[in-house]
Amino acid sequence: MCAYIERGGDAAPLAQHFEHAVSDGFDFTRDLDRVGVANQTTMLAKESLAIADRVRDAFARRFGADKIEEHFRSFDTICSATQERQDAVLDLVKEPLDIMIVIGGYNSSNTMSLARLCSEHVRTYHVEDAACIEPQRGAIRHQAVGDKKEAEETAWLGLGPRAIGVTAGASTPNNKIGEAVERILQTRGLAIT
Repeated sequence: MCAYIERGGDAAPLAQHFEHAVSDGFDFTRDLDRVGVANQTTMLAKESLAIADRVRDAFARRFGADKIEEHFRSFDTICSATQERQDAVLDLVKEPLDIMIVIGGYNSSNTMSLARLCSEHVRTYHVEDAACIEPQRGAIRHQAVGDKKEAEETAWLGLGPRAIGVTAGASTPNNKIGEAVERILQTRGLAIT
């Protein structure tokens, strides 16, 4: 799309590629002259903002930096709760952690983004809820980053002391986070008192 914005050309391949992703009546030759990006997302903020920057750069190359305001506007409306959790995770993974637990729905965009962000720094387990942590068996059911199937792992905590980070998607209730922490402790034979 950015190449088309910059240089024009045949819009037919774009129309075919985005056939189910544009509004009825959208015309690439007419409607890509002025673009606004409103970003209401729960994906990684840096990636979402990078998309807007790339589109802005395409318009700047086509029309010149001095004309950018006539052709492109970007509105940063990224969910603040999502951004706060991403920032907190980046601070947390600076600590020497052995394991990171990410709690939240497997289909939750912001939870999947948190898991991916964590997995870049530490061994990460994305669990849907506390029931995925089975203390009696020493097992954890989780979904690996980029995978669509739940997997089970036993002896996931290993032996000896472990530094464990815990985070959760923006819509995960605090009591669900607490239940997961309790089950992690029970896996080691500990209890919250």
